[in-house]
Amino acid sequence: MSLLKPTQTIGLIALSNGLSVQQKPTLDRLEQTLEEMGLSTVRPPSLFAKESVYHASDKERAKMLMDFYKNPDIRAIFDVSGGDLANGVLSYLDYEWMSQHPKPFFGYSDLSVVLNALYTKTGQSSYLYQIRHLVGTFADAQQGQFKASLFEQEHALFTFPFDWIQGQKMEGVVIGGNIRCFLKLAGTAYWPSFKGKILLLEAYSGDVAKMATYLNQYKQLGVFEEINGLILGHFTEMQKKSFQPDIVTLVRQIVENPSLPMIKTDAIGHGADAKCMVIGGQYNFKEKEMRYEDGCNR
Repeated sequence: MSLLKPTQTIGLIALSNGLSVQQKPTLDRLEQTLEEMGLSTVRPPSLFAKESVYHASDKERAKMLMDFYKNPDIRAIFDVSGGDLANGVLSYLDYEWMSQHPKPFFGYSDLSVVLNALYTKTGQSSYLYQIRHLVGTFADAQQGQFKASLFEQEHALFTFPFDWIQGQKMEGVVIGGNIRCFLKLAGTAYWPSFKGKILLLEAYSGDVAKMATYLNQYKQLGVFEEINGLILGHFTEMQKKSFQPDIVTLVRQIVENPSLPMIKTDAIGHGADAKCMVIGGQYNFKEKEMRYEDGCNR
């Protein structure tokens, strides 16, 4: 079954930092593009920052999301924000309702906390993807993949090229996302079990010292001893500035486990050409092939 159909309504929300007014033209273009695809859009009372980085309180933003979940006309929800504030809504969400009334939820970066909290508290999968890519640098390609994958059950948006760092196969449910933001769940009720999982890590900003700090915290939490494999997405600043040691070398040094399967892909992360990763989705990687639970393959 397709995730969306033309003529349906989707909700656009900002659970992290409020958008700047300079982003309004981008949002307007996005809504126009979605209308051209046949989709209608609904916005909550506010999206744009009013006080510092806030456009609404944590409780108010959580209510906006629950209102979307409780609105039967809204088929899917796309977060258009990022930043630092998303974990503030977690205490105010009704996970029982969300479990009984599931809807596709999309977001990236700081929304890693919401995606993984949804999986931990409800068992539902959600989507690490930023819908603003539809009007970004690679708009034509993104729009084509979006329509084919969400309307027509093709798999272009959900499959991606990768290279093996070590190992040749791994299988499990994918959790994780942004390396910094995901760590905000550590020690909370929203931190998922890592046993038998595949961990995805990617980052926008951060130098060697910051990446080493985050990786060592994961190590000290025992994460690398429990997972079935590791996916390294795109580490934007690290790769753009060619920091040394590079992210792959740094990970291998800190993880210290040559038997842990690892792959590297630049297709998952903050780039305007980024693909979509299903958090809570079952994946199988073998040699040069990947398979997602709905049967998509490359």
